[in-house]
Amino acid sequence: MELTFLYPLYERPGPWASVYVDTSRHTESTPHERQLTARAMAQELAGRGADEATCRAVRHAIEELRHSGEPHGRALFARDGEVVLDPPLARSPQRDWAEWAPLPRVTPLLELAGEDPMCVVAYVDRRGADFELRSALGRDDSGSVTGRQWPLHRTPSADWSERHFQLRVENTWEHNAAEIADALAVCQEETGADLLILVGDDRERRAVRERLPRRLHDMVAEASHGAGSRLLDDDVERIRAEHVHGRAAAELDRFLAARGTGEDGRAGAVEGVPALVEAAREHRIDELLIRTDGPDAHREVWIGEDPDQLAVRRTDLKVLGEQNSWAARADDALVRSAVATDAPVVAVDAAGPGAGAPVGGLGALLRW
Repeated sequence: MELTFLYPLYERPGPWASVYVDTSRHTESTPHERQLTARAMAQELAGRGADEATCRAVRHAIEELRHSGEPHGRALFARDGEVVLDPPLARSPQRDWAEWAPLPRVTPLLELAGEDPMCVVAYVDRRGADFELRSALGRDDSGSVTGRQWPLHRTPSADWSERHFQLRVENTWEHNAAEIADALAVCQEETGADLLILVGDDRERRAVRERLPRRLHDMVAEASHGAGSRLLDDDVERIRAEHVHGRAAAELDRFLAARGTGEDGRAGAVEGVPALVEAAREHRIDELLIRTDGPDAHREVWIGEDPDQLAVRRTDLKVLGEQNSWAARADDALVRSAVATDAPVVAVDAAGPGAGAPVGGLGALLRW
Protein backbone atom coordinates (compact mmCIF):
# COMPACT_ATOMS: atom_id res chain seq x y z
CA MET A 1 0.00 0.00 0.00
CA GLU A 2 1.35 3.40 -0.97
CA LEU A 3 1.09 5.65 2.08
CA THR A 4 2.28 8.96 0.68
CA PHE A 5 -1.08 10.46 1.66
CA LEU A 6 0.10 10.14 5.27
CA TYR A 7 2.89 12.71 4.80
CA PRO A 8 0.93 15.47 6.61
CA LEU A 9 0.85 13.32 9.76
CA TYR A 10 4.63 13.22 9.97
CA GLU A 11 5.34 16.86 9.21
CA ARG A 12 4.25 17.88 12.72
CA PRO A 13 5.19 16.55 16.16
CA GLY A 14 2.73 14.68 18.37
CA PRO A 15 0.89 13.81 20.40
CA TRP A 16 -1.92 12.81 18.05
CA ALA A 17 -5.56 11.89 18.36
CA SER A 18 -6.46 8.86 16.25
CA VAL A 19 -10.15 8.00 15.90
CA TYR A 20 -11.89 5.26 13.92
CA VAL A 21 -15.65 5.56 13.43
CA ASP A 22 -18.13 3.07 11.97
CA THR A 23 -20.61 4.73 9.57
CA SER A 24 -22.15 1.53 8.16
CA ARG A 25 -25.37 1.70 10.17
CA HIS A 26 -28.10 3.92 8.71
CA THR A 27 -31.45 4.32 10.46
CA GLU A 28 -33.78 7.15 11.43
CA SER A 29 -31.82 7.54 14.66
CA THR A 30 -28.40 7.69 12.94
CA PRO A 31 -27.95 11.50 13.32
CA HIS A 32 -28.55 11.23 17.07
CA GLU A 33 -26.28 8.17 17.37
CA ARG A 34 -23.47 9.99 15.56
CA GLN A 35 -23.77 12.89 17.97
CA LEU A 36 -23.50 10.45 20.87
CA THR A 37 -20.45 8.87 19.22
CA ALA A 38 -18.87 12.29 18.75
CA ARG A 39 -19.35 13.09 22.43
CA ALA A 40 -18.03 9.68 23.52
CA MET A 41 -14.88 9.92 21.37
CA ALA A 42 -14.15 13.43 22.61
CA GLN A 43 -14.56 12.28 26.21
CA GLU A 44 -12.32 9.27 25.59
CA LEU A 45 -9.58 11.52 24.21
CA ALA A 46 -9.92 13.97 27.09
CA GLY A 47 -9.58 11.10 29.55
CA ARG A 48 -6.35 10.08 27.85
CA GLY A 49 -4.89 13.58 28.16
CA ALA A 50 -5.82 15.26 24.87
CA ASP A 51 -6.13 19.05 24.88
CA GLU A 52 -9.56 20.62 24.79
CA ALA A 53 -9.15 22.16 21.30
CA THR A 54 -8.29 18.80 19.72
CA CYS A 55 -11.20 17.08 21.49
CA ARG A 56 -13.51 19.78 20.19
CA ALA A 57 -12.19 19.44 16.62
CA VAL A 58 -12.72 15.67 16.66
CA ARG A 59 -16.20 16.01 18.10
CA HIS A 60 -17.19 18.53 15.45
CA ALA A 61 -15.78 16.35 12.63
CA ILE A 62 -17.76 13.30 13.76
CA GLU A 63 -20.92 15.35 14.19
CA GLU A 64 -20.51 16.46 10.57
CA LEU A 65 -20.90 12.79 9.61
CA ARG A 66 -24.37 12.55 11.14
CA HIS A 67 -26.07 12.75 7.73
CA SER A 68 -23.29 10.95 5.83
CA GLY A 69 -24.19 7.95 3.70
CA GLU A 70 -20.67 6.50 3.80
CA PRO A 71 -21.01 2.71 3.71
CA HIS A 72 -18.10 1.81 5.97
CA GLY A 73 -16.38 4.36 8.17
CA ARG A 74 -13.90 7.16 8.64
CA ALA A 75 -10.55 7.60 10.33
CA LEU A 76 -9.62 10.97 11.82
CA PHE A 77 -6.17 12.19 12.85
CA ALA A 78 -6.00 15.42 14.82
CA ARG A 79 -3.63 17.55 16.85
CA ASP A 80 -3.47 21.08 18.19
CA GLY A 81 -7.17 21.74 17.56
CA GLU A 82 -7.18 20.59 13.92
CA VAL A 83 -8.25 17.44 12.07
CA VAL A 84 -5.26 17.05 9.74
CA LEU A 85 -6.41 13.96 7.81
CA ASP A 86 -9.72 12.05 7.63
CA PRO A 87 -9.54 9.22 5.05
CA PRO A 88 -12.65 7.12 4.33
CA LEU A 89 -12.49 3.43 5.16
CA ALA A 90 -13.10 0.53 2.78
CA ARG A 91 -14.18 -1.71 5.68
CA SER A 92 -16.03 -0.93 8.88
CA PRO A 93 -14.07 -0.99 12.13
CA GLN A 94 -15.39 -3.51 14.63
CA ARG A 95 -16.13 -0.67 17.02
CA ASP A 96 -15.65 3.07 17.43
CA TRP A 97 -12.42 3.85 19.25
CA ALA A 98 -9.97 6.65 19.97
CA GLU A 99 -6.34 6.91 21.10
CA TRP A 100 -4.04 9.71 22.18
CA ALA A 101 -0.39 8.86 21.57
CA PRO A 102 2.96 10.28 20.39
CA LEU A 103 2.36 8.89 16.89
CA PRO A 104 -0.85 8.66 14.86
CA ARG A 105 -2.33 5.16 14.99
CA VAL A 106 -2.17 4.42 11.24
CA THR A 107 -1.56 0.66 11.04
CA PRO A 108 -5.30 -0.20 11.10
CA LEU A 109 -5.56 1.62 7.76
CA LEU A 110 -3.70 -1.29 6.14
CA GLU A 111 -6.69 -3.51 6.87
CA LEU A 112 -9.54 -0.98 6.86
CA ALA A 113 -8.51 1.23 3.95
CA GLY A 114 -5.84 -0.55 1.98
CA GLU A 115 -7.11 -4.01 1.16
CA ASP A 116 -10.00 -3.11 -1.11
CA PRO A 117 -8.36 -2.21 -4.42
CA MET A 118 -9.98 0.35 -6.65
CA CYS A 119 -10.64 -1.27 -10.00
CA VAL A 120 -11.67 -0.37 -13.52
CA VAL A 121 -14.11 -2.80 -15.13
CA ALA A 122 -13.83 -2.71 -18.93
CA TYR A 123 -16.81 -4.12 -20.85
CA VAL A 124 -15.18 -5.06 -24.13
CA ASP A 125 -16.63 -5.92 -27.53
CA ARG A 126 -15.43 -5.57 -31.12
CA ARG A 127 -16.76 -2.03 -31.44
CA GLY A 128 -15.16 -0.58 -28.33
CA ALA A 129 -15.49 -0.62 -24.55
CA ASP A 130 -17.24 1.03 -21.62
CA PHE A 131 -15.25 1.65 -18.44
CA GLU A 132 -16.69 1.54 -14.94
CA LEU A 133 -14.81 2.54 -11.79
CA ARG A 134 -15.55 0.33 -8.78
CA SER A 135 -14.41 1.09 -5.24
CA ALA A 136 -15.56 0.57 -1.68
CA LEU A 137 -17.66 3.72 -2.06
CA GLY A 138 -19.64 2.48 -5.06
CA ARG A 139 -19.42 2.62 -8.84
CA ASP A 140 -19.09 5.38 -11.43
CA ASP A 141 -18.92 5.52 -15.19
CA SER A 142 -15.35 6.20 -16.19
CA GLY A 143 -15.58 6.82 -19.93
CA SER A 144 -15.73 4.76 -23.09
CA VAL A 145 -13.86 4.22 -26.33
CA THR A 146 -15.34 3.59 -29.78
CA GLY A 147 -13.24 1.92 -32.46
CA ARG A 148 -13.80 1.40 -36.15
CA GLN A 149 -17.34 0.23 -36.84
CA TRP A 150 -16.86 -1.51 -40.20
CA PRO A 151 -16.14 -4.22 -41.19
CA LEU A 152 -16.68 -6.24 -37.98
CA HIS A 153 -18.04 -9.64 -38.98
CA ARG A 154 -16.62 -12.57 -40.90
CA THR A 155 -18.46 -14.24 -43.80
CA PRO A 156 -18.50 -17.99 -44.57
CA SER A 157 -17.34 -17.55 -48.19
CA ALA A 158 -13.84 -18.77 -49.15
CA ASP A 159 -13.22 -17.02 -52.50
CA TRP A 160 -10.38 -14.51 -52.88
CA SER A 161 -12.49 -11.37 -52.49
CA GLU A 162 -14.06 -12.65 -49.29
CA ARG A 163 -10.68 -13.63 -47.85
CA HIS A 164 -9.57 -10.07 -48.55
CA PHE A 165 -12.67 -8.83 -46.72
CA GLN A 166 -11.98 -11.08 -43.77
CA LEU A 167 -8.42 -9.74 -43.56
CA ARG A 168 -9.94 -6.27 -43.27
CA VAL A 169 -12.18 -7.61 -40.48
CA GLU A 170 -9.09 -8.90 -38.64
CA ASN A 171 -7.42 -5.52 -39.06
CA THR A 172 -10.49 -3.79 -37.65
CA TRP A 173 -10.50 -6.03 -34.58
CA GLU A 174 -6.80 -5.48 -33.97
CA HIS A 175 -7.17 -1.72 -34.40
CA ASN A 176 -10.06 -1.58 -31.95
CA ALA A 177 -8.27 -3.77 -29.40
CA ALA A 178 -5.26 -1.45 -29.52
CA GLU A 179 -7.47 1.62 -29.04
CA ILE A 180 -9.23 -0.01 -26.08
CA ALA A 181 -5.89 -0.97 -24.50
CA ASP A 182 -4.55 2.58 -24.92
CA ALA A 183 -7.68 4.11 -23.42
CA LEU A 184 -7.68 1.63 -20.53
CA ALA A 185 -4.04 2.45 -19.75
CA VAL A 186 -4.90 6.15 -19.64
CA CYS A 187 -7.93 5.45 -17.44
CA GLN A 188 -5.80 3.47 -15.01
CA GLU A 189 -3.22 6.23 -14.80
CA GLU A 190 -5.85 8.91 -14.21
CA THR A 191 -7.79 6.98 -11.58
CA GLY A 192 -4.87 5.23 -9.87
CA ALA A 193 -6.77 1.92 -10.06
CA ASP A 194 -5.02 -1.14 -8.63
CA LEU A 195 -6.95 -3.71 -10.65
CA LEU A 196 -8.29 -3.93 -14.22
CA ILE A 197 -11.11 -6.39 -14.94
CA LEU A 198 -11.76 -7.25 -18.60
CA VAL A 199 -15.30 -8.44 -19.30
CA GLY A 200 -16.26 -9.90 -22.68
CA ASP A 201 -15.69 -12.82 -25.02
CA ASP A 202 -12.45 -14.78 -24.70
CA ARG A 203 -10.93 -13.55 -27.94
CA GLU A 204 -11.77 -9.90 -27.30
CA ARG A 205 -10.39 -9.98 -23.76
CA ARG A 206 -7.19 -11.65 -24.93
CA ALA A 207 -6.71 -9.16 -27.77
CA VAL A 208 -6.96 -6.21 -25.35
CA ARG A 209 -4.81 -7.83 -22.68
CA GLU A 210 -1.99 -8.54 -25.13
CA ARG A 211 -1.86 -4.87 -26.13
CA LEU A 212 -1.77 -3.38 -22.64
CA PRO A 213 1.54 -1.92 -21.43
CA ARG A 214 3.70 -4.48 -19.63
CA ARG A 215 3.49 -2.47 -16.38
CA LEU A 216 -0.23 -3.29 -16.19
CA HIS A 217 -0.08 -7.04 -16.86
CA ASP A 218 -0.02 -8.02 -13.17
CA MET A 219 -3.08 -5.84 -12.53
CA VAL A 220 -5.37 -7.60 -15.01
CA ALA A 221 -8.13 -10.07 -14.19
CA GLU A 222 -10.80 -11.42 -16.53
CA ALA A 223 -14.48 -12.32 -16.33
CA SER A 224 -16.39 -14.31 -18.92
CA HIS A 225 -19.70 -12.48 -18.77
CA GLY A 226 -21.05 -11.58 -22.17
CA ALA A 227 -20.59 -8.10 -23.53
CA GLY A 228 -23.36 -5.72 -22.53
CA SER A 229 -23.98 -7.29 -19.11
CA ARG A 230 -22.80 -5.62 -15.93
CA LEU A 231 -20.54 -7.43 -13.52
CA LEU A 232 -22.34 -8.26 -10.28
CA ASP A 233 -21.02 -6.88 -7.00
CA ASP A 234 -20.34 -10.41 -5.75
CA ASP A 235 -18.21 -11.11 -8.83
CA VAL A 236 -16.20 -7.94 -8.27
CA GLU A 237 -15.68 -8.77 -4.60
CA ARG A 238 -14.50 -12.28 -5.48
CA ILE A 239 -12.02 -10.98 -8.06
CA ARG A 240 -10.79 -8.31 -5.65
CA ALA A 241 -10.27 -10.87 -2.89
CA GLU A 242 -8.34 -13.16 -5.24
CA HIS A 243 -6.19 -10.23 -6.36
CA VAL A 244 -5.42 -9.14 -2.79
CA HIS A 245 -4.61 -12.70 -1.73
CA GLY A 246 -2.34 -13.22 -4.73
CA ARG A 247 -0.50 -9.95 -4.19
CA ALA A 248 0.04 -10.62 -0.47
CA ALA A 249 1.22 -14.17 -1.19
CA ALA A 250 3.64 -12.92 -3.87
CA GLU A 251 5.15 -10.33 -1.53
CA LEU A 252 5.48 -12.92 1.21
CA ASP A 253 7.24 -15.27 -1.22
CA ARG A 254 9.67 -12.48 -2.10
CA PHE A 255 10.35 -11.92 1.58
CA LEU A 256 10.91 -15.61 2.30
CA ALA A 257 13.27 -15.93 -0.68
CA ALA A 258 15.29 -12.91 0.46
CA ARG A 259 15.43 -13.92 4.11
CA GLY A 260 18.35 -16.31 3.62
CA THR A 261 21.96 -15.19 3.44
CA GLY A 262 23.12 -14.24 -0.06
CA GLU A 263 26.47 -14.72 -1.75
CA ASP A 264 27.80 -11.62 -0.03
CA GLY A 265 26.93 -13.09 3.35
CA ARG A 266 24.10 -10.61 3.96
CA ALA A 267 20.37 -11.25 4.09
CA GLY A 268 18.03 -9.38 1.76
CA ALA A 269 15.26 -9.35 4.36
CA VAL A 270 14.96 -9.10 8.14
CA GLU A 271 12.29 -9.72 10.75
CA GLY A 272 11.89 -8.95 14.41
CA VAL A 273 11.86 -5.55 16.09
CA PRO A 274 15.61 -5.10 16.83
CA ALA A 275 16.66 -5.86 13.23
CA LEU A 276 13.90 -3.68 11.80
CA VAL A 277 14.76 -0.76 14.05
CA GLU A 278 18.36 -0.93 12.89
CA ALA A 279 17.29 -1.09 9.22
CA ALA A 280 14.95 1.87 9.68
CA ARG A 281 17.70 3.98 11.27
CA GLU A 282 19.92 3.24 8.26
CA HIS A 283 17.10 3.96 5.73
CA ARG A 284 17.45 0.41 4.39
CA ILE A 285 13.76 -0.62 4.40
CA ASP A 286 12.65 -1.16 0.81
CA GLU A 287 9.27 -2.64 1.70
CA LEU A 288 7.73 -3.11 5.13
CA LEU A 289 5.59 -6.22 5.73
CA ILE A 290 3.07 -6.27 8.56
CA ARG A 291 0.82 -9.00 9.86
CA THR A 292 -1.54 -6.76 11.79
CA ASP A 293 -2.34 -9.33 14.48
CA GLY A 294 1.33 -10.22 15.08
CA PRO A 295 2.62 -9.93 18.67
CA ASP A 296 5.47 -7.57 17.72
CA ALA A 297 3.09 -4.99 16.24
CA HIS A 298 2.23 -3.52 19.63
CA ARG A 299 5.67 -3.99 21.13
CA GLU A 300 7.05 -0.80 22.69
CA VAL A 301 9.93 1.05 21.07
CA TRP A 302 11.34 4.51 21.66
CA ILE A 303 11.18 7.34 19.15
CA GLY A 304 12.59 10.82 18.70
CA GLU A 305 11.26 13.71 16.67
CA ASP A 306 12.59 12.44 13.33
CA PRO A 307 11.46 9.23 11.60
CA ASP A 308 14.91 7.63 11.74
CA GLN A 309 15.24 8.31 15.45
CA LEU A 310 13.99 5.07 16.97
CA ALA A 311 15.45 2.45 19.26
CA VAL A 312 14.52 -0.64 21.23
CA ARG A 313 15.69 0.98 24.48
CA ARG A 314 15.39 4.58 25.57
CA THR A 315 19.06 4.75 26.49
CA ASP A 316 19.97 3.86 22.88
CA LEU A 317 18.40 7.10 21.67
CA LYS A 318 20.46 9.12 24.13
CA VAL A 319 23.60 7.43 22.85
CA LEU A 320 22.54 8.54 19.36
CA GLY A 321 22.29 12.12 20.62
CA GLU A 322 18.50 12.41 20.84
CA GLN A 323 17.49 14.27 24.00
CA ASN A 324 13.71 13.94 23.65
CA SER A 325 12.11 10.51 23.44
CA TRP A 326 8.69 8.90 23.72
CA ALA A 327 7.37 5.35 23.90
CA ALA A 328 5.42 4.23 20.80
CA ARG A 329 4.07 1.10 19.17
CA ALA A 330 6.60 -0.67 16.96
CA ASP A 331 4.27 -0.94 13.96
CA ASP A 332 3.39 2.76 13.89
CA ALA A 333 7.02 3.81 14.42
CA LEU A 334 8.17 1.61 11.55
CA VAL A 335 5.37 2.83 9.27
CA ARG A 336 6.50 6.41 9.96
CA SER A 337 10.05 5.48 8.93
CA ALA A 338 8.80 3.69 5.80
CA VAL A 339 6.67 6.65 4.72
CA ALA A 340 9.58 9.05 5.25
CA THR A 341 11.76 7.01 2.87
CA ASP A 342 8.99 6.28 0.32
CA ALA A 343 8.93 2.56 1.10
CA PRO A 344 5.59 0.78 0.51
CA VAL A 345 3.89 -1.04 3.36
CA VAL A 346 2.17 -4.38 2.73
CA ALA A 347 -0.31 -6.11 5.02
CA VAL A 348 0.29 -9.83 4.53
CA ASP A 349 -2.75 -10.99 6.52
CA ALA A 350 -4.48 -11.77 3.22
CA ALA A 351 -1.83 -14.39 2.41
CA GLY A 352 -3.50 -16.60 5.01
CA PRO A 353 -2.71 -17.66 8.58
CA GLY A 354 -0.70 -20.70 7.51
CA ALA A 355 2.18 -18.65 6.14
CA GLY A 356 3.64 -18.04 9.62
CA ALA A 357 5.86 -15.20 8.49
CA PRO A 358 7.28 -12.78 9.18
CA VAL A 359 8.08 -13.98 12.69
CA GLY A 360 6.37 -11.73 15.21
CA GLY A 361 4.33 -10.10 12.43
CA LEU A 362 6.90 -7.53 11.28
CA GLY A 363 9.48 -7.90 8.51
CA ALA A 364 11.13 -5.95 5.71
CA LEU A 365 12.81 -6.36 2.36
CA LEU A 366 16.04 -4.38 2.37
CA ARG A 367 17.46 -1.92 -0.16
CA TRP A 368 21.07 -3.07 0.23
